[in-house]
Amino acid sequence: MKKDVSGTLGFVSQKDIVYNKLLPYADILDDESNVILGQIKGNLGRAVQLREIWPGVLFWTRKLSTYIRLYGRKFSKEDHVLFIKLLYELITIDKLEISMMQGLARLLINLLKKTELLSREDLELPWRPLYELQDRILYSKTEHLGLNWFPNSVENVLKTLVKSCRPYFPESATQEMLEEWRPLLCPFDVTMQRAIGYLELFLPTTLPPELHHKGFTLWFDELISLWVAVQNLPGWEVHLVNLFARLANDNIGYIDWDPYIPKIFTRVLRSLNLPVGTSQMLVPRYLTNAYDVVHVVLWVSALLGGPSNQAQAQLRGLFNSITSFFHPSNHGRWLMKLMKLLQRLPASVVRRLHRERYRKPTWLTPVPDSHKLTEADITAFVESMMQPVLLAMFSKTGSLDAAQALQNLALMRPELVIPPVLEKTYPAMETLTEPHQLTATLSCMIGVARSLVSGGQRFPEGPTHMLPLLMRALPGVDPNDFSKCMITFQFIATFVTLVPLVDCSSAVHERSDLTAVEREMCSASAEFEDFVLQFMDRCFALIDSSTLEQTREETETEKMTHLESLVELGLSSTFSTILTQCSIDIFKVALEKVFIFATTNIFETRVAGRMVADMCRAASKVHPAQSLKLLVPHCCNAINQLTVNEEVLSEEELDKELLWNLQLLSEVTRVDGDKILPYSTQLVQILQLTLHLKCKQGYTLACNLLHHILRSTALIYPTEYCSVPGSFQQPTQDYLPIKDWGRPGDLWNLHIQWHVPSVEETRFVFYVLDLILQPELLRLQRYAQGERDMTRDDVLQSLSIVQHCLLGAGIVHNMFACMLLCKTSTLSPPPDLSRENYRDAICRVMRQLLHHILEHSEDDTKSLFSIIKIISDLLHFKGSQKHEFDSRWKSFNLVKKSMENRLHGRKQHIRALLIDRVMLQHELRKLTVEGCEYRSIHQELMRDLLRLSTSTYSQVRSRAQSVLFTALGTYNFCCRDVIPRVLQFLEPDRSHVTQQQFKGALYCLLGNHSGVCLANLHDWDCITLTWPAIVRSGLSSAMSLEKPSIVRLFDDLADKIHRQYETIGIDFAVRLQTSGVPLPPEPVPSDQEEAEVPLFQNVFHLLNTPALCCRPWKFEHIAIGFMSLLLRDDHPLPSPAVLFFVKSLNHDSLLVRKVAISAVAGIMKQLKRPHRKVPVSGMKELAGLIAGDRPDNQWLQYNSSSLPRTQQDWEGCTFVEKTHWGYYSWPQKLMMYAPSEEQPKQGLTREEMTEREQIIYDHFSDPGFINQLIEFLSLEDRKGKDKFSPRRFCLFKGLFRNFNDAFLPLLKPHMERLVADTHESKQRCVAEITSGLIRGSKHWSYGKVESLWELLCPLIRTALNNITVETYADWGTCIATACESRDPRKLHWLFEMLMESPVNGEGGSFVDACRLYVLQGGLAQQEWRVPELLHRLLQYLEPKLTQVYKNVRERIGSVLTYIFMIDVNLPYTQPTASPRIKEFTERILLRLKPLTEGDEEIQNHVVEENDVGEQDERTQAIKLLKTVLKWLMASAGRSFSTAVPEQLQLLPLLFKIAPVENDDSYDELKRDAKTCLSLMSQGLLYTEQIPLVLLALQEIAGSSSWHARYTVLTYLQIMVFYNLFTFMSDQGAVNDVRALVIRLLEDEQLEVREMAATTLSGFLQCNFLSIEGPMQSHFEALCKTRLPKKRKRELGSVVDTIPSGDLVRRHAGVLGLSACILSSPYDVPSWMPQLLMNLSVHLNDTQPIEMSVKKTLSNFRRTHHDNWQEHKQQFTDDQLLVLTDLLVSPCYYA
Repeated sequence: MKKDVSGTLGFVSQKDIVYNKLLPYADILDDESNVILGQIKGNLGRAVQLREIWPGVLFWTRKLSTYIRLYGRKFSKEDHVLFIKLLYELITIDKLEISMMQGLARLLINLLKKTELLSREDLELPWRPLYELQDRILYSKTEHLGLNWFPNSVENVLKTLVKSCRPYFPESATQEMLEEWRPLLCPFDVTMQRAIGYLELFLPTTLPPELHHKGFTLWFDELISLWVAVQNLPGWEVHLVNLFARLANDNIGYIDWDPYIPKIFTRVLRSLNLPVGTSQMLVPRYLTNAYDVVHVVLWVSALLGGPSNQAQAQLRGLFNSITSFFHPSNHGRWLMKLMKLLQRLPASVVRRLHRERYRKPTWLTPVPDSHKLTEADITAFVESMMQPVLLAMFSKTGSLDAAQALQNLALMRPELVIPPVLEKTYPAMETLTEPHQLTATLSCMIGVARSLVSGGQRFPEGPTHMLPLLMRALPGVDPNDFSKCMITFQFIATFVTLVPLVDCSSAVHERSDLTAVEREMCSASAEFEDFVLQFMDRCFALIDSSTLEQTREETETEKMTHLESLVELGLSSTFSTILTQCSIDIFKVALEKVFIFATTNIFETRVAGRMVADMCRAASKVHPAQSLKLLVPHCCNAINQLTVNEEVLSEEELDKELLWNLQLLSEVTRVDGDKILPYSTQLVQILQLTLHLKCKQGYTLACNLLHHILRSTALIYPTEYCSVPGSFQQPTQDYLPIKDWGRPGDLWNLHIQWHVPSVEETRFVFYVLDLILQPELLRLQRYAQGERDMTRDDVLQSLSIVQHCLLGAGIVHNMFACMLLCKTSTLSPPPDLSRENYRDAICRVMRQLLHHILEHSEDDTKSLFSIIKIISDLLHFKGSQKHEFDSRWKSFNLVKKSMENRLHGRKQHIRALLIDRVMLQHELRKLTVEGCEYRSIHQELMRDLLRLSTSTYSQVRSRAQSVLFTALGTYNFCCRDVIPRVLQFLEPDRSHVTQQQFKGALYCLLGNHSGVCLANLHDWDCITLTWPAIVRSGLSSAMSLEKPSIVRLFDDLADKIHRQYETIGIDFAVRLQTSGVPLPPEPVPSDQEEAEVPLFQNVFHLLNTPALCCRPWKFEHIAIGFMSLLLRDDHPLPSPAVLFFVKSLNHDSLLVRKVAISAVAGIMKQLKRPHRKVPVSGMKELAGLIAGDRPDNQWLQYNSSSLPRTQQDWEGCTFVEKTHWGYYSWPQKLMMYAPSEEQPKQGLTREEMTEREQIIYDHFSDPGFINQLIEFLSLEDRKGKDKFSPRRFCLFKGLFRNFNDAFLPLLKPHMERLVADTHESKQRCVAEITSGLIRGSKHWSYGKVESLWELLCPLIRTALNNITVETYADWGTCIATACESRDPRKLHWLFEMLMESPVNGEGGSFVDACRLYVLQGGLAQQEWRVPELLHRLLQYLEPKLTQVYKNVRERIGSVLTYIFMIDVNLPYTQPTASPRIKEFTERILLRLKPLTEGDEEIQNHVVEENDVGEQDERTQAIKLLKTVLKWLMASAGRSFSTAVPEQLQLLPLLFKIAPVENDDSYDELKRDAKTCLSLMSQGLLYTEQIPLVLLALQEIAGSSSWHARYTVLTYLQIMVFYNLFTFMSDQGAVNDVRALVIRLLEDEQLEVREMAATTLSGFLQCNFLSIEGPMQSHFEALCKTRLPKKRKRELGSVVDTIPSGDLVRRHAGVLGLSACILSSPYDVPSWMPQLLMNLSVHLNDTQPIEMSVKKTLSNFRRTHHDNWQEHKQQFTDDQLLVLTDLLVSPCYYA
């Protein structure tokens, strides 16, 4: 494609939409686009200079996005850059209203979408403004208080925006980002998630190689080692994976991933959450935080290739290990994930191949040659994927995923992919019993169709399968099985689109240059004619069986059912595809056949008739001349003969034959306009005959005929969709059609045949309109003026004719001569102005008629429906319907996707698709009419619609409303015009409003789900009108709350406003630093700004009118709800509103109180005085990257010897409130609060307060008010469901923060009273106040704080003593909330009090557990800053670990988890100062000695009463063990790294206890031990830990208890699978595991042997071990062990049951063989037949051998039964004989 600078454009365009060049009027587009672009550039510039964001900038940016939709990026590079920079500055304006920001951001994303158009040299964008925007919105400090309302979509828009800007960040950005976010990396804190999330989103990864030292090398080692070290899948690990995936994909070949590959694949396998082993407990967090498949796939596909190609081996391992999960008999929640992996991976590899081989080189770094995928790499990849894909074809989730995978795999290696699919397809087509198999294989064949048909060097024999497939698919056209029928249609259509159906068998004799395959194809193509005729016979049979008489009784509906309409669509599109692709000879035969079928039968017009007419239409579309010559005269004659009689015209029920011929004629005329003209006189004559039939069915068909004739002569459209331009008519010597099989269309030589209306056609259109439309309009007009009578049916008939004229010729007469840009006027001859403009006329008559009907016969709803339809077309119809266009666009995309070639790209679609796309482009231009101006005629029509929307009949209302909503969305600024008219119906003082009008008006305000909602426009003027009106309407006489529908409407309205409301900007001035744009000298505050604030206050005033009191309560709720939406963070509320909300705190209604609590909390935030911050001085940075407890952050930690206990210490102490500062690294400037003398004055007197503060002060100083408030707050709301309420906490925190301790004296007695009352709601209330107090006292002076704690400590003590089951959670939340983000040294009173003695037995075990819970809540918030407290707590707890009570044990377990949480094994992290697991474990093991040494079974000695006498050590040890188990269980899901070496020391003990059977009746101890083992076996292991674990297991495998030996095997199964690739990368470990399992195969205990066999077969199945010769021969040797002869024993003697060693060995050999056989359940490898033979010898051995053999054989039979026909082929005849004997169960003739 050459870039032309010359010509009309005058610049090099960035990237046009190519399809515009193919439109018939392409030559005028350049001028047109230049005009529009000029307007956009000029006006955008002016709007920015005038600082007018709304409506100026918004209007013109919207224009720009429309321009991009119509013309693509048709502007020069300089303009492109300027547009981007301007939008970037607009988006990052502070205080810009969010909805505007979103609109602008979407446009900017669109401008940045095609990265290749602008390189880093052309454009650079700063990153910090985007970060500030994200931070302000996503982590808003005020949103939870209701001061900001953000739309739901804002998060995704912002993320996409950052993604689009990322490539253009400056090279220094990486370093700046790391400095900004590294200090937040504290793994125990929520900021970790935030920091890693930001790093994932912002870090640029596309820097060129010479800048890598400023890019990923700065952070790669640090982050990857963090990822490797984390073991328990915290929430942020997913972000890291996404970042690495992106990095790998952008820098293939520049990073050495090899050391990490086994770890990557192990984690991928883990995150699929597959079930393994028997009794498995899943840690819930593994499900919620699993990796995102999309990113995993990206990462894996980027790792493939390269010199070592290690990833491919691991990938094969991954698929081998999970293949069996794809088998259709397996099902579970993990299946969706597996299918997604299967579908995405080939697509991703294809995308990579495209980038390496076919994409035009861009400025982005290319992949170095050393790392490009080689042919061998691709083959290996495809081979490793084939087995799972073939299994997944028949999956329970449907075959779509497999089909997409096959489509992409076949692009790369058709010769590997297509044959196995064909092998499955042919038998599926033969079978009649399994329809599911057929639909699955066909949908997969559709995916590979293009690769099959086009053949190519890789798979030249592909095309020869085409005809056999088509012929065998024909039986699928089956009237009894709907889904089979549809997939067959799709299958045939797909294949036929790709292939010209031309018989070229003669070429075999005429040409000598053909290959063998081509000769075969040529001779096969003789069958095409046969295929077409057979297909038609099938269709006729289908039609015959679906006529109305056959499918339903007379009484039922006459419309088509949904299924029938789908079949009709499938049939007609498939048939038309076939005819399009036929040669003219085949076409003539087909046409003859259809003609005979259509004219010799008479069909009913509803179902069968539509199908036949569709087939005829298809024929006439393809070759109009031949078809019309046959069909039109036939139909016209028939109709003329049948209407010779005059009375036919007035019959109610018409003759079937007449109807059928009319239907046929109306469909056949949907063809190329100039082919109709020869028959125009006949057609017009028919129209005059039939349009005025009495029968509704009759005149409807006639109207369709009229519509189609007008449409085909007046519109622009392509006339053929053949797969090859031109036709197939050339002789075979020069042109061989088989060369074109599967050929893509060529965009530059499409040769589309357009139909553009000629002068004669336009004349004909006007002639028909004058003849037919004119008289109808006159009749209706005279009726409307009362000059003549018409029956309702007549009116309806006339309206129907008018409507069809409008639809047919909608494009010819533009609505008003003054439309802005008329696309068609340059094509059709300029409209002759002497002719009447019919749109005007129709519009005029319709309005008269409408008013007439509404006044005289409002119940004539059918006519009203018709008029609504016509009004809708007058407003919106420009030659095509929006919804039709949308569905065509959608189906175009579906077809494109199912047949596209992602490998070569470059729009290599089929020609028919490309033509379709050009046509869609033409329609898009018609639909996107430039800024629909709102004119007076529109205004009148809208008012009529509004009148209809509030009329009497609900159906009329709802239809009119939907048209009204569409119109509101189309015309700019019409909402302001409509709103006052709607609100009139809600006015309370208008007495004549009916209930219907009232309801209609409410519906108009509500809007539909997709369109505008009038009640909630983003515009102060509208809100000032609507909200007060809704609230006032409660007094209207038409309002009745007895009608549930009205109540529901008000609920929906309020709900929708709350859901959709977004904070509306008040301040619209633009502060821009635009380069080079001269700004006016001093910005004058715009009038708008001045006007907005009063408007905003006005809304309050209106909502808060005194008339409120006499309205129903519902409206009070609505009013206070609306008012709460108006809280904002940039303008405080007016005082009356503050007063209103404070009073509402004590309102009678619970709902009002709830809203008021949130609102007052928000008001407190508005009134908060800002506190100054200053940087902390004197910080020493350590060199290098060291995290954790270091000398330079020690001063932050809690130290009881230097607590601030005096005024002086308090002021001298540097408090750092946030927990994460200083853990990982220090920020550039650590900010803290300035000393108190620089802060705003605390403890103001009433005189110093503002008016708003005084209102609050007065109320809260009033004892009566406080009594009432506390009374309400301590009521229970819903029994048992109430929780600690964060809103109330915010309210109290605000009170104490803003007013210091002013209200404490009043509240103190209440708090003391409540705390003594053990009722749940009273306790909750005091907990809320307490936490509010502690957090609110942040800036109080030392004296006040000290006296505060003197009051609180006794209170909290009392509370903890009175604690109950209902309240302990609330107190836990209270203390945790109070400690959140507070320096521990500020709260030392609290901590010291909680630490006093949490477990002292006073008040029983329950109180102990609760105290621990509360303490844990406080300490957990403090994380790593209180090591001293943690040590003290641990010392205190250790002697108490032998607790008797279960609840205390569980609590201690949880507390221990938190104590050791800080002891993490992360990179760059110092050993912690907090307690360490290692030392603790050593102390514990000493105390557990009595259990580890003894051999007898450990029973649970339950001695519940605490005996005074000290119990023996053993009992103590058992109690201790129970607590330790609780700790292990609790920490499995919570800590970041698992302390593997320490846990290993406890393993032998656990193995000893854990039971083997799955039985819940076991005591707690055994159950817990089992759970612990299950959780531990799933843990992720580091490479260096594997030998340790194996050693421990080998030791236990030698233990004397068979339970332990058995459990080793189950442990091993799960552990190996969950660390599969880590194990496999270490050959020693694999050998050790093999040796261990084979050793246990020869165990003396039968259960252990069987479990070992199961384990072995599992390992073989997931390819952890492979079946090698030595192993097999080892088993065979064991099998041959001779058994000692049975001595003759006399009867009755005791049979000795101890098995001899020989029997065990022989059994081991048999089990080994059977493990091999069971390890491949779904196929028969080459070694299997022989093994089965060897096994069969032992069928008659002694037990237990016989049992094992039988089990194995029955399992083999069960799993191979499905595909036995295939599997049989692997055996020789002799083997089959033996096998059949074995598998058929023997009969006993006894």
